[in-house]
Amino acid sequence: MHITNIISQYFGKFAKKEFPSFIQSVINNGYVKFLGLDMSEFRHAKHYKSLNDLFTRELAIPREINEDENVVISPTDSLVSACGKLDKQTLLQIKGMEYNVEELLTFHVGENVNRVIDGSFMNFYLSPKDYHRYHAPTSFKITKLIHVPGKLYPVNFKYLNMELDLFCQNERVILECFDKNDKLFYMVFVGALNVGQMVFEFESAVETNSDVSEIKVYEYENLEITKGDCLGYFKMGSTVVMVWEKDSVELLDLTTQKIAFGDKIIK
Repeated sequence: MHITNIISQYFGKFAKKEFPSFIQSVINNGYVKFLGLDMSEFRHAKHYKSLNDLFTRELAIPREINEDENVVISPTDSLVSACGKLDKQTLLQIKGMEYNVEELLTFHVGENVNRVIDGSFMNFYLSPKDYHRYHAPTSFKITKLIHVPGKLYPVNFKYLNMELDLFCQNERVILECFDKNDKLFYMVFVGALNVGQMVFEFESAVETNSDVSEIKVYEYENLEITKGDCLGYFKMGSTVVMVWEKDSVELLDLTTQKIAFGDKIIK
């Protein structure tokens, strides 16, 4: 097990510990003030029983979602670290740092990798201060989930600029998805330092940051997801990479912009 996984496991134990209410309130309020969290859409920090409970907080005030199925929305509150077109199989983890989409998705996607050659991509970076739940950007069908164990390097800009193939080294969960027009896209949830787990509400068997060392593949026949549905959550900040098949979307240029779950991301 890599040192980043060990550190993350110890932090995860602390984060999920429920301290006496007074102490927990001090911890939670200190975290909110230190990071400058905007809690206007959430319960007061004192109501969360652990730091992990605060990290994974649900919206207390629902977001308004554009119901037009032609409008694809951001799945997260995040910063767009990179977006654009793939150059054949090459995409960016950040400007100047390239990697291969087949290495990201693994050979378990089979010939479907050919459909994303020269396609489009967008990277959503969630900082520790962001809302950590991820949602459906459109209505779609999930046909496959691939869990790839790996390291847990930080995914901040410093590491994105210095660690080659970081997204391909880190633990990740890959969703193979088809929209209402049968267009293929992938959602890749990348683990990071101090991310104790990535949770998926539709698949409880997935155990990330564990002793699992082999890739696991889950296949589905009729798993329909509705736009805006909560898919799950990171237990700390991390990154979501979306990759679309060629000519299926025209992305807005949102590189280095802060966006919120529900914001429009295609033209």
